[in-house]
Amino acid sequence: MAVADEAGQTVAQAERVVARRPVRLFRNLNSKIALIPMIAVAVVVFLGGTVWTIVYSFTGSGLLPRLNWVGLDQYERLWSSTKWIVSIKNLALYGIFSLVFTLVIGFVLAALLDRKIRFEDTFRTIFLYPFALSFIVTGLIWQWILNPEFGIQGIVRGWGWESFAFNPLNDPEIVMFGLLIAGLWQGTGLIMCIMLAGLRGIDEDIWKAARVDGIGVVKTYVQIIIPMMRPVFITAVVLITSGIIKLYDLVVAQTAGGPGISSEVPAKYVMTAMFGGQNLGQGFAASTMMLLSVVIILIPWALLEFGGRKRG
Repeated sequence: MAVADEAGQTVAQAERVVARRPVRLFRNLNSKIALIPMIAVAVVVFLGGTVWTIVYSFTGSGLLPRLNWVGLDQYERLWSSTKWIVSIKNLALYGIFSLVFTLVIGFVLAALLDRKIRFEDTFRTIFLYPFALSFIVTGLIWQWILNPEFGIQGIVRGWGWESFAFNPLNDPEIVMFGLLIAGLWQGTGLIMCIMLAGLRGIDEDIWKAARVDGIGVVKTYVQIIIPMMRPVFITAVVLITSGIIKLYDLVVAQTAGGPGISSEVPAKYVMTAMFGGQNLGQGFAASTMMLLSVVIILIPWALLEFGGRKRG
């Protein structure tokens, strides 16, 4: 009898949930209607543009898009291009170092500022200021700083160290590290502010408990604070990764892809193919491969992040 009553209650609850669903659907109806134009634009511009790019990557489009199908010819030409292979290697090298160093430096600076040092606002402004500059301006600034004649090398040699050599932008072996320095200078400040906001959200009682238990500061950060800041780190990684994939104007301003093709990156390859070489098909194929790389990274992360939450 008790089992029957429980079953009846369960059915009644399910019916109430189903009855509430239409009410929830029409809740805040005006707001949902106002979002329709934005959603439509996003679907048409982003999703439509992506599909359009993928479709025309299988064509022989030159100066103008044309539906003359060539199958995988554009992709075969793409992966047989030395410039494309070099650009992929450069982006991987830049991306790994940029991701690691930006996270580490940004977190260390945030941890130092979180100790409530004097002139915190001044230091925070100084570190964040480069982010307000465009990548073109940043590239030109660091092109001057790294210039062998009147940059760091010229200044140090003027002090008497004639044998000192620091000319990364003209050395094919280390030119990407010259770009990396400029990228870190501009992007680290933003990550520092994001990390600092996360640290300021940590309850002070956690630090007090760690001190009572005799846990050192570094160990507290590694074992307690950093795991608690997982969402903050995910946000930082997404921002850094998006900047890495879009790397273009910094390269153009600093090296223009040189010396030779030693600092080429995929985004520059796409722009050169589409507007310099008047080969839209090749540019679309390169863009599709860039999109594919993002998807390969994004899908496993989404499955781990949201799939884990659902299982939990």
